[in-house]
Amino acid sequence: MTHGEAKRPTTTDAGIPVVSDEHSLTVGPDGPILLQDNYLIEQMAQFNRERIPERQPHAKGNGAFGTFEVTGDVSAYTKAAVFQPGTRTDMMIRFSTVAGERGSPDTWRDPRGFAVKFYTSDGNYDMVGNNTPVFFMRDPMKFQHFIRSQKRRADTNSRDKDMQWDFWTLSPESAHQVTWLMGDRGIPKTWRHMNGYSSHTYMWVNSQEEKFWVKYHFKTDQGVDFLTQQEADHLAGADGDYHQNDLFQAIERGDHPSWTLYMQIMPFAEAETYRFNPFDLTKIWPHGDYPLIEVGRMTLNRNPTDHHTEIEQAAFEPNNLVPGVGPSPDKMLLARMFSYADAHRARLGGNYKQIPVNSAQVPVHSYSKDGAMRVDKISDPVYAPNSYGGPEADPNLTGPPPGWHTSGEIVQQPYTKRRDDDDFGQAGTMVREVLDDAARERLVSNVAGHLLDGVTEPVLKRAFEYWRNVDADIGDRIERTVNNNR
Repeated sequence: MTHGEAKRPTTTDAGIPVVSDEHSLTVGPDGPILLQDNYLIEQMAQFNRERIPERQPHAKGNGAFGTFEVTGDVSAYTKAAVFQPGTRTDMMIRFSTVAGERGSPDTWRDPRGFAVKFYTSDGNYDMVGNNTPVFFMRDPMKFQHFIRSQKRRADTNSRDKDMQWDFWTLSPESAHQVTWLMGDRGIPKTWRHMNGYSSHTYMWVNSQEEKFWVKYHFKTDQGVDFLTQQEADHLAGADGDYHQNDLFQAIERGDHPSWTLYMQIMPFAEAETYRFNPFDLTKIWPHGDYPLIEVGRMTLNRNPTDHHTEIEQAAFEPNNLVPGVGPSPDKMLLARMFSYADAHRARLGGNYKQIPVNSAQVPVHSYSKDGAMRVDKISDPVYAPNSYGGPEADPNLTGPPPGWHTSGEIVQQPYTKRRDDDDFGQAGTMVREVLDDAARERLVSNVAGHLLDGVTEPVLKRAFEYWRNVDADIGDRIERTVNNNR
């Protein structure tokens, strides 16, 4: 807002000038309000309908707009226009927490969403990621149960650490992600000081139709930094919107944050024999096996001017894949390709892609028709095939999404186990080889503090064993700390 601007006349939503912003239409100064006060009725009725359903996970968040510029050359791996050398693409990003509601504090210990929308020359390409390279589970059947365990109890309507640890300790595949969550990166200092990851494995296809498996790593150029539990607890009360305020103010003062995108790239055939399943969302690919390759830089340089229309109604969906990019056998990714778009249809309506922030910057020639809030015009013919010049699909187009060969019986079972496919190994490696002594001490303190806040037997006993499976010494230290502070 700026002062001193020429005054603009108030109007109704139909553009009709309004007589008063303060006084209702009544019979005399103390008489009844009249139903014919159309502006009052409009204001009250619109107010009652201002809120739309919040997202189920990732309800609290904010974002910004910017550009992605390719600085490397990965054309040998993908034909995607957005990743060709020298290409510059408009984009937006939304950062968020996972478990909290729209009014919850930014600084709760929680993974952070890192959702990116590229407005490419081949249509919109969305990547829904987090600030961690792994997740709590590998099978989507458990996703809904996991989110419920992190939300609120049915009886008290409060979040419950006993419920969280009950789910985690009965789901050993969560150990790697929980180690990230309980460590320093569980509470980033700001959104500007955290990395973003696709977490999922995707497929890239080059112009010769060769296929590769890839993972995305957005490394913050501001450097990774974090808040201690004590700092975060203070900020939760002092400034619940701390992270969103920091991002807005940084961009406002011209301090434009940036991230460099790196890829891990696995030759297509190596996935069959790799030492653990490369499509398991609870696993990272060690950088010694697949080193990072620089692709480009993402810079945020514009704040939203209307949070509701540009951020709250922004819809990210992993099924938005452009030619040169496809899915992988990652079960969580394949399920999300349905669930995200379905969530948007339920929350925003069937024509949510016509909301400007979700609209492609290229012409859309679709046979989608009518429905609530449809504003884009469509002309006959409204069906295919037709004889009247309607849009035609290109049978020579190879994506998206390119596929992979598979065979076998229809089953409900986990990925086939491989040599290194255990649930605690990577979490243990992280504790012993990535964290230093001070970080390990903070991990013990964070976990013990969490467990002391209402976690009961037998869940508590399972939690100690859970951490001993990650690392025997860390597990013993956590148990001693909890027992000494009961």
